Amino acid sequence: MSADIPFDRDFDSPVGQAMDVTPLVRRIVAPNPSAFTFTGTCTYVIGHGHVAILDPGPDTPEHVDAVLKAVAGETVTHVVVTHTHRDHSPAAAAVKAATGAMVVGCGPHRAARPLHIGEINALDASADTDFTPDHALADGEAIAGRGWTLTALATPGHTANHLAFALREDALLFSGDHVMAWATSIVAPPDGAMGDYIRSLERLGTRAEKVYLPGHGGPVRDAPAFVRDYLDHRIARETAILRGLERSAPTIPELVRGIYIGLDPRLVGAASLTVLAHLEHLVETGRVVTDGPPTIDGHFRLAS
Repeated sequence: MSADIPFDRDFDSPVGQAMDVTPLVRRIVAPNPSAFTFTGTCTYVIGHGHVAILDPGPDTPEHVDAVLKAVAGETVTHVVVTHTHRDHSPAAAAVKAATGAMVVGCGPHRAARPLHIGEINALDASADTDFTPDHALADGEAIAGRGWTLTALATPGHTANHLAFALREDALLFSGDHVMAWATSIVAPPDGAMGDYIRSLERLGTRAEKVYLPGHGGPVRDAPAFVRDYLDHRIARETAILRGLERSAPTIPELVRGIYIGLDPRLVGAASLTVLAHLEHLVETGRVVTDGPPTIDGHFRLAS
């Protein structure tokens, strides 16, 4: 986490209860709090009467029951998924079985780049590899229901298949795990890629939506400025990595110790993968070199 971003961690939405976020959107928080999910995954119900459920969340009986209770007496036309991490997509199958809704959104889970030796377990660690939508939405493709329209926006980076969704009627964006008010997003190879993530941030920075509803925590306010802060943070992180290499800290553990002062020990692994993602981007853009492909245990140096 970083002090240079005006994070908002004031979020007290109760677990398991449907709470109005806008007149068109309700939120149910899943009971899966952690250092990575904040208070839990946010599942959203969009519309009234004929509704969509966005990011159905983890496949636990408690959460699935809470989601189905929230839409009792309504017709669920679509289950929409931003990306295939186990805290976002697994409940899609149970909600579909209970409602008959069509599952749409991102495609199946995939790596952001070719896998290196031994990385298959890293890819599977948080991935919902069982997810297959009834229809994978293309960038710019829209779905609609009674009083609502969602347009898919390709935002790869956190995962290779990540989508955000613009809700036209409320002029807001469901940002999944790409932009969140409470913390920065983790970009962990081979699941995600920093170059893609930065380009997706730049794309969102050109959009007009002022409010984002993320996959964890409360709304992102003044979203264009917040996205600029996110971009500035990533630039600052790459600058810190370059300075670390200049000071002869050639490995990821050394860089993490020098950059993430006072880091929660539970987040060291995530920080290491984020530094790897930055190093992949720095190698891709010719500012850093390494022998062979960038790896978590590699040695890195500044390009001549």
